[in-house]
Amino acid sequence: MGPGHSPLLGTWKLRSLTWVDAETGKQSTTFGIHPVGYLNYSSDGRVMAILLAENRVAPGGAIPSDSEAAALFKTMAAYTGTFTVQGNQVTHNVDASWNEAWTGTQLIRSYKLDGNSLTITTARARHEVTGQVGVATLVWERIE
Repeated sequence: MGPGHSPLLGTWKLRSLTWVDAETGKQSTTFGIHPVGYLNYSSDGRVMAILLAENRVAPGGAIPSDSEAAALFKTMAAYTGTFTVQGNQVTHNVDASWNEAWTGTQLIRSYKLDGNSLTITTARARHEVTGQVGVATLVWERIE
């Protein structure tokens, strides 16, 4: 399906983000119970995403110290690229990201739409902060 006709089009606000460790089965919320985030799919085939942990600490000044900058980096994820939809899968072709390890990669996600709710489940992967292998589930609400 071409991006201009995708049911994913629009802007979505993050409601929850959970992680399930593949080895232990333990569920966690590494970005907190109320993470902040937005996801946008546009009709020209672009996707943009930003995810932020709840209760991030502002730096002490206009320019963060090295430790403040590291803490801010570890409490976010952001990227942009193009997307394609096939069946119940959406592929994000990342061309720019907060973490250069993601730039140039494909992020393959399963999705389920239920009214104004979008649930996206990642493929099994290594967590970008903790290094654990597992699966993330993100629940988004369409912004009207």
